[in-house]
Amino acid sequence: MLGIFSIVTTEILPIGLLTSIGSDFAVSDGTAGLMMTMPGLLAALSAPLVTMATARVDRRLMLCAFVLLLALADFLIAAATDYRLVLVSRVMVGVTIGGFWSIAAGLAGRLVRPASAGRATAVIFSAVPLGSVLGVPAGTFIGDLAGWRTAFVVMGVLSMGVLALMLLVVPALPPAQVTRASLLRTVLKRPGTRFAVLLTFLVVLSHFATYTYVTPFLEQVTHAGPALITGLLLVYGTAGILGNFVGGALVTRRPRAAVSLAAGLIAAATALLPVLGRWEAGAVALLVVWGVAYGAVPVCSQTSFARAAPDAPEAASVLFTASFQATFALGAMAGGAVLDHVSVSAVMLLGGAVAALAVVVAIVTGHAPGASASQGLTG
Repeated sequence: MLGIFSIVTTEILPIGLLTSIGSDFAVSDGTAGLMMTMPGLLAALSAPLVTMATARVDRRLMLCAFVLLLALADFLIAAATDYRLVLVSRVMVGVTIGGFWSIAAGLAGRLVRPASAGRATAVIFSAVPLGSVLGVPAGTFIGDLAGWRTAFVVMGVLSMGVLALMLLVVPALPPAQVTRASLLRTVLKRPGTRFAVLLTFLVVLSHFATYTYVTPFLEQVTHAGPALITGLLLVYGTAGILGNFVGGALVTRRPRAAVSLAAGLIAAATALLPVLGRWEAGAVALLVVWGVAYGAVPVCSQTSFARAAPDAPEAASVLFTASFQATFALGAMAGGAVLDHVSVSAVMLLGGAVAALAVVVAIVTGHAPGASASQGLTG
């Protein structure tokens, strides 16, 4: 959980510091959004490649290596004198995400009793909203107080602390199953996996096309100052923690309902922001709804992949990570293009439309002939 917290916080930290970093390097908000795109693209590529290349290496050793790489990436961006070095750092973050998530996401069953695996997965993935509730607001606060570079130095120090804890606490984890390309292809051919990929694509595309640019929205439309933006991100993240555990509980009983509800709430929140987000009260209310909804998405998505391939948990985690991160990158890129050529309000409206499409797909596919529990999100 601490490892994923460090990774998630580093990955999304530029959201709260986007305009500050862009101003320092004289790039537009859309171009600064590449800091979000690069990790996603590299994570999508490295998830299968790194996992297969290190398939016979102790998983604990690999987790430690990825956390060390994350710390180096944090220190590099803090010292960067050119925007290209910033992007190099984000490439390193992407490799870390792809490798760490692919291994860690499926480890719950090896660290606790089988009966507790579901709850352990929810605990591990609570790091995602925790990164929002603690990491991004704290990073934004530090950035406002001492400069954005200091925020990344702090993250580098934290990552080194996590590395030390992993070396002390995590037991040896020899590979339980060698993940090969043939196994990934077999799992990907399953209807449940393909359905999980499709829904993950739509929901994550909607979220990151919009949330990546929530700071410019709050600045330009809500007219919020730095302190208020930090507070609003804190509210969003707090709601996300609740959503993570509610989603984790609901997905075990009603998988399709869980993902449909999450997508529907994201659609409503993002589509209404250009209207109600002009006022601080409206922005707060919608960010709470959005936070609860997205907090449920990672655990619901990971669970859907795991249900589709219970016999190959690491392969399922690889496909989950690759699809999630590729869509993360695509969403940030698409949102940046709309932002630069239209407006930040248009970004929110289009994101809402995509999330609404995810709801339609979940409902229609769930009622289609042959839809069943084998599809991973139904039953």
